[in-house]
Amino acid sequence: MTTDRRLTARRVREDAAAAAFNRTHPTHKANGDEQKYAAANYAMTFTKGLDHNYDTGLIRSREHLVAFRNCINNGFIEPFTTRVPVPRDGCKPRRQWEAPTAGTAFDLQGPDAQAVTMPPAPELCSDELAFEMAEVYELALLRDKPFYVFDQNGGPGSGALNDTLGRLNALPFAQAGFPGRPRKTEGGVLTRQTAFRGSAPGVEAGPYISQFLLIGNSDQTGASDPTDGRITYGAQQIDQRVAEAAEGDDFMMLWDDWYEVQQGFKPAGPAQNFTGSRRWIFTPRDLATYVHFDALYQAYLNAALILWSNGTPLDPNFDHLSGSAMHKFLVNASTYEEIDANAGGFALYGGPHILTLVTEVATRALKAVRYQKFNNHLRPRPEVLGARLEKADWIDQEYPATCGCFTAMRDQLADTIAEIRDHNQNAANGGNPTALLPMAFAEGSPMHPSYGAGHATVAGACVTILKAFFDTSALFGLRDGQAGFHAAKDISEPIQYWAVANGNELSHSTPDCPLTLEGELNKLAANISIGRNMAGVHYFSDYYDSLRMGEQIAIGMLQEQALCYPTDPFVMTVPTFDGDAVRIGAL
Repeated sequence: MTTDRRLTARRVREDAAAAAFNRTHPTHKANGDEQKYAAANYAMTFTKGLDHNYDTGLIRSREHLVAFRNCINNGFIEPFTTRVPVPRDGCKPRRQWEAPTAGTAFDLQGPDAQAVTMPPAPELCSDELAFEMAEVYELALLRDKPFYVFDQNGGPGSGALNDTLGRLNALPFAQAGFPGRPRKTEGGVLTRQTAFRGSAPGVEAGPYISQFLLIGNSDQTGASDPTDGRITYGAQQIDQRVAEAAEGDDFMMLWDDWYEVQQGFKPAGPAQNFTGSRRWIFTPRDLATYVHFDALYQAYLNAALILWSNGTPLDPNFDHLSGSAMHKFLVNASTYEEIDANAGGFALYGGPHILTLVTEVATRALKAVRYQKFNNHLRPRPEVLGARLEKADWIDQEYPATCGCFTAMRDQLADTIAEIRDHNQNAANGGNPTALLPMAFAEGSPMHPSYGAGHATVAGACVTILKAFFDTSALFGLRDGQAGFHAAKDISEPIQYWAVANGNELSHSTPDCPLTLEGELNKLAANISIGRNMAGVHYFSDYYDSLRMGEQIAIGMLQEQALCYPTDPFVMTVPTFDGDAVRIGAL
């Protein structure tokens, strides 16, 4: 028997290896900006941490980028220190490039880091890049507006969002849209209910912020209610409220500040300034704060804890295996006699199984996206494009290779940039009215390229695991007076929550159409990903394509998991971010 088990175990591993081997390794394609603008000192390539020319913001020497690129291609960590020249200034501390070789590592589960890919990012001189830069600029202007103004009913402060929508919709290429990366609209027009919500089923429904970032669950003592915003984590609790950052606390709006950060030096002061209070996520600045300090899979671990403790039904294909108290076995069809299960899930189909997978997939996502960031795309961050627009005349005149693209984009976005200049001048107490992107963090973006986005890839992977395990048709509402995601038949009243009173309270109402688990998980992924855009560190395409790459990583892991169950089959249906469904396992 022992020998048979050994052979079977080996065959399962061989089958998983064969499944991984048979995945087509794609051709990785970039947009060509790195090569196209090499003669312009790599004006559209990630160069943060290298030495830059103060007057133009471009790197001083093209050879420094070549050395950096060679280190990436070689895949060893030490040469980034010994072979790449970086600026030094006395004892000023420097930031490090983050895991530039991670995409060369292998894994023993799920798709290889290089077996998934992303399409080329929007290139310089494209309408799509101009539009998503306008979005990032406008989100910076909206950073302190309450999220309820992003919803259809609006409220005090809606005028600022209306102005933003007017400027975005007025762009000559806005109405055409971008079919490869569609946004939620109403008749092709961005509205309060659709703007900045991403692109997946259900993200446009209800309040902007997912219920998973607001509510908690009940605890063992019965003293906590989901609306208290505390998540039971064993015998402890996780508070959904975030540290409140000071209103208007933006950074890098003056050229000297931008230049110092781009050189790779750590800012002298704190990364953000805080009031000392905590509140529910109330503004884009709060969401930016969440994604500044989160543990990457944190939001999805929290969601799993909420769903499991509230008795949310699992995927119908294996809900009966979980031991859920909500599931009954029909033992007599003629009398409809039902009994409780005598065996249930824990190590299989239960809490530890789900909690482990929803976090384990994150490291695979990070390795895959690091390969895209460094080895493939090397896309510069929005803070860099803002600097290029600030110096557009100088760069386009000095470097004919840019073909006047920076000046053309600056002119396309003239109305938005005028607002940015006013904002920067006022925030900097009369400093120069620059076109630099106001950043939510003193250090600006992380020390790695923009495309893909680590947060969005992890979001796509972790949310896909949750959508695979739980019944995504569950609705959000009250059962026995407490809010959670349940089968429609068990809900007494649909409900939805959002933060009010400066983020110190949750308000609620009955939605016209109940919020679904699929929609709120998709919204959670969008909130976390686009929260990075609200901080100024990513574009829409970073969110859109990274989310879908993360989904492919999770699906690959689940396909391999399905090979490991010789008795009760591991079968599930996963609704994707594009609105179709993937079937995993076989009946």
